[in-house]
Amino acid sequence: MVEVAEELAAETAEGIAEEFVEPAPLSPYDLPGAWYVVHSYSGYENKVKANLVTRVKSMHLEDKVFDVAIPMEDVVEYKGGKKVTVERKKFPGYVLVRMYMDDDSWYAVRNTPNVTGFVGSGTSPSPLSRKEVEHILGVAKEEGAKKSKPTFKPAWEAGETIRVVEGPFADFNGVIEDINVDQSKVRVLVDIFGRETPVELSFDQIIKY
Repeated sequence: MVEVAEELAAETAEGIAEEFVEPAPLSPYDLPGAWYVVHSYSGYENKVKANLVTRVKSMHLEDKVFDVAIPMEDVVEYKGGKKVTVERKKFPGYVLVRMYMDDDSWYAVRNTPNVTGFVGSGTSPSPLSRKEVEHILGVAKEEGAKKSKPTFKPAWEAGETIRVVEGPFADFNGVIEDINVDQSKVRVLVDIFGRETPVELSFDQIIKY
């Protein structure tokens, strides 16, 4: 009887614990600490993150520096005439750090290799606002919510020379005059018999020259 009572008590306690477990906050702003922006040498963002994580552990600052984030985004590009989705850094040269700011944590972050400083003035830079944090890092979606579509970033710019690979103007070179991202089309000035003629082409008909 005693064993049965103990099992029932354990199950009851476990059920109560599960019932009162607080869900993870939907906004990264509501996590402990505040978010600060750190400037790094471009291309060294991942090294800064790895170095900072190591420094925090070696300096026993886990209770002051909680997270290091490199904001990423999905971008649709055309490569070799095919549409592909790639992941890119939203803000090259910048890293976000969630921390409680004091002299020790400031020193640890500021003196991490390849860090050039905090974004802001003095030794007490201002943290990001809720709106800024949620805009950069996003907000967790409720279960069942649709995932946002990746943004499209054309592989070309207006004024750039391209080569046509499909259609009646295949093998012609041209200069991009206008880009219509919504319709996935470009207006290109193609040299036909010595005259520049505007031609509308789809993204999959052109490649970088």
